[in-house]
Amino acid sequence: MRVGILDILGPPSSGHPVDIAYKLLLTKQFASITPQAISVWCRRLGHETFYATYYGIGDPHRALPSDLDVVFIACYTQTSPIAYALGRLYRKAGVRTVLGGPHAKAFPPDCLRFFDLVVKECDADLISDILAGHFDPGAVITSSQSFADVPTVEERMPEIRAANFYWGRKPLLISNVPMLASLGCPYTCNFCIDWNNAYRPLSRDRLAADLRYVAEHLPGRLVAFHAPNFGVKFDQVFEVLEELPPPQRPPYVIESSLTLLRGERLERLRTTNCVFVAPGVESWTDYSNKAGMGRKSGLEKVNGVVDQFRRLGAKVPYLQANFMFGLDTDEGDDPVELTKLFMDQTPFAWPVVNIPMPFGG
Repeated sequence: MRVGILDILGPPSSGHPVDIAYKLLLTKQFASITPQAISVWCRRLGHETFYATYYGIGDPHRALPSDLDVVFIACYTQTSPIAYALGRLYRKAGVRTVLGGPHAKAFPPDCLRFFDLVVKECDADLISDILAGHFDPGAVITSSQSFADVPTVEERMPEIRAANFYWGRKPLLISNVPMLASLGCPYTCNFCIDWNNAYRPLSRDRLAADLRYVAEHLPGRLVAFHAPNFGVKFDQVFEVLEELPPPQRPPYVIESSLTLLRGERLERLRTTNCVFVAPGVESWTDYSNKAGMGRKSGLEKVNGVVDQFRRLGAKVPYLQANFMFGLDTDEGDDPVELTKLFMDQTPFAWPVVNIPMPFGG
């Protein structure tokens, strides 16, 4: 069978030179691991596989061949109109259509208006069953849990070159290699797509093998860990990172919780070549356990988080602070004013504000 996999990373470019540059340099690097894993699983089964990403430049309908038998599309809610339009076009052409990703998990009934199958969680066995035609159109399907057997970096190199390199072969300074050290999260933040996925560390041997491959074949290439909360099993993960000789340790970026990044662990971030950390502050009135602030809120939490960011910034060159605006606990001007105060005191941290998106379908 001819199988297509399309990962939709962002909305179409506005055409402004700054927006075009942002999409070419940054949005292009946001490729997810699951679509790459699906591509590998399909290839293992002997299917002719075509993988592509759409990052806002060009025509997404031309990213894959037109004569496919099955197409897998992944998207989040902001890009769901693109996925819906593609689903209708592929259906009209007689292609079996499958949608996955955060939007499919959040709004599966709505997705069925445009896709034959909607997948909430998947693994290699479920993908095999889809390709074998074991599910009738109109079904919302899921595996018992998210996959644990992540294809190696070596297996995913065709997809990594297509998604993260330029012209399919040339990596630039910002090109990264997406990897996983764990799945799920121990926290149950009600705004997160992973709220009901229990934390599971992945194979220590697999992580070590991937790091060795990057060190040997892609020396100096940036590694982006896509784990939603990196380092929950801190010592277990960092013992693997420390196995590589210091000159061979690739620079890497992580998303983590401030409560995990304390004391001697900060020095271990530096010595293992961590170059970017994106902790989730989330809110000044809630989720304080993730920030290691206990029951603190408001100005008291701001002061505590600022202190943690300063200590972290002394060991890691680039920091990002993630915030959620529009939560049920937000009242008055405090969310904005406290965030402005935080920004004034941490000019070395890049603030990112996320706003929950209502979706009526």
